[in-house]
Amino acid sequence: MKEFPLVSTCMATDLIKLSPEMEINQAMIVLLEARLSGAPVVDETGGLVGVLSKKDCLKAAVNDAYYQEWGGTVADYMSSEVETIDPMMDIVKAAEVFLASRFRRFPVIEDGRLIGQVSRSDILRGLSEQWS
Repeated sequence: MKEFPLVSTCMATDLIKLSPEMEINQAMIVLLEARLSGAPVVDETGGLVGVLSKKDCLKAAVNDAYYQEWGGTVADYMSSEVETIDPMMDIVKAAEVFLASRFRRFPVIEDGRLIGQVSRSDILRGLSEQWS
């Protein structure tokens, strides 16, 4: 049986990370300036505690628009139920995870710590290298 590369070989490791205590308006600016649809939220030890998406930021903006209640922290709006991928998973299995999910990217966790992020594009690139 053919062996495929691992997620760890194609994931991104230079990530913009947010902290749960960061003000939501600051986090929104970080996402917009970096042109990111979302970012992992980590605690002081590097442990993943959530993900903040632009959709989460829209909730904060709507609260301000309707209720004049602007503010709060990343922890108030982030998704804390986060699906992750193991760095030792092969890219074909990872592709199957993507096909079964609505998510476009997954945090990669090792020993409880965030070590990277893998996207659909990363997996597709890794698979395309197998064709040549």
